[in-house]
Amino acid sequence: MTSSAAIWDKLENLPRPTLGELFSAVRDGGEGADEPGGTDRVAMLSGRIELEEGGILFDWSKTHLDRAVIAAFEELVEAMDFSGMRAKLFGGEVVNPTEGRAADHATLRGTGDEAKVEEAMALIDRMGMLVDAIHQGALGEIEHLIHIGIGGSALGPALGVDALSRDLSYFDVHVVSNIDGVALEAAFAKCVPAKTLIAVASKTFTTIETMTNAQSALKWLADNGVSDPGGRVIALTANPEGAVEWGVDETRILPFQESVGGRYSIWSSIGFPIAMAVGMDDFRAMLGGAKAVDEHFRDTDGAANLVLRAAFADLYYARVRGCQTRAVFAYDERLGLFPDYLQQLEMESNGKRVTADMQPVDGPTAPITWGGVGTDAQHAVFQLLHQGTHLVPVDFIASIAPGDELDPAHHRILLMNCFAQGAALMAGKAGEDPARNYPGDRPSATILCDDLDAAALGALIAFHEHRVFANAALMGINPFDQFGVELGKAMAKAIEKGGEEFDASTEALLGASGISR
Repeated sequence: MTSSAAIWDKLENLPRPTLGELFSAVRDGGEGADEPGGTDRVAMLSGRIELEEGGILFDWSKTHLDRAVIAAFEELVEAMDFSGMRAKLFGGEVVNPTEGRAADHATLRGTGDEAKVEEAMALIDRMGMLVDAIHQGALGEIEHLIHIGIGGSALGPALGVDALSRDLSYFDVHVVSNIDGVALEAAFAKCVPAKTLIAVASKTFTTIETMTNAQSALKWLADNGVSDPGGRVIALTANPEGAVEWGVDETRILPFQESVGGRYSIWSSIGFPIAMAVGMDDFRAMLGGAKAVDEHFRDTDGAANLVLRAAFADLYYARVRGCQTRAVFAYDERLGLFPDYLQQLEMESNGKRVTADMQPVDGPTAPITWGGVGTDAQHAVFQLLHQGTHLVPVDFIASIAPGDELDPAHHRILLMNCFAQGAALMAGKAGEDPARNYPGDRPSATILCDDLDAAALGALIAFHEHRVFANAALMGINPFDQFGVELGKAMAKAIEKGGEEFDASTEALLGASGISR
């Protein structure tokens, strides 16, 4: 079997035709003689994942993937035992070796080890019973929910609530993550204390930002006449014993598995605020959309696997073309938080410098993920994409069905802009005036949903989860730990504790801010 190093060398030395050449299929002879162009290329590099209603089209034809590049990556799939790693993921085996854990988020969607799926479904059912009870008034007249978490315990709920509750929301939900008191006060200002529940989301139930905000929320309830503030708390955690010690009644604790990582936890009880906002039927539909992607990813091999194909493009641009960033633009207001969600998912998972067996990595790992919402971004950052000196692969995400009931011209213009930007990045335009010269040959992919409903949102998130895993498996790194976030936290605790001296700059800043030590 060819070594991974030899395959990377091969990828480095393959011809690099432009996108225009690939669409024209102009090459003669050699390895690319039968390279398809035009509509054949679109057929080769596009595919759909079908959902219960509708589906999603994934088009990677405007990237520099060609048959030779794909063939080399399929060799890498074999060399890195991708199939074995994928089997471990869905079999509930250890895929997080530094912490000795499985990664069981797919079981929450009904995919994977049978016993773990049964346990996960029981936990989802338990959440559903509590959500239904609250909807029916079991905890009194409730109109507001303040969800307190950080990282994956906040980004997922915020995305789900924002994307799905614009047409119908049973409760007014506010997600607070920042320890900055301004964020919590803003939520307080929008809620009536007597009609407010507090959800505290923490895997360990010890996260300092979350628990500090939770204490302040209890004080706000008490200061505003709520006689039993603790009775208004719902705990979402993998440490139910810790929640009991903190004072939450067992009937209001919604556990999830220790083997579900924070940034993969939207499918668990961490998704409670989504279910509160839009109901359990939509929450289950989101799980169903994710399951459709799970099954495609698990059961499809080679470049026909749409998730794996996306990873091929990611790795090609990061490691072969030296692209340090990847941009994501959602041409749908409901996905305004999706780039933020992907930042954590991708950069915390694959921003690593050692392999899973503790050797230095042999090349770049995760690019910097960034993005925004079209068409706003066109008037802010697209200048750099079209004429800047950086090569930035771009993902466009859109929905064929509009999310509004206004004149169809709104959505038509939105989609025209989305598709035109991809075409313009690829084609460019020569001009005698250098300031009006567009080099083109800039890659993009398009993800086009039939409709942006709960199932489609679940499918989009699961697609990117597995995309992260596929990238990691082909680089030989562990995407499921995140020790890099711990050092700064430890230093913050050291400052609070006192007695430790820091560098002169940090000492000066502490003094200037009046922080006593």
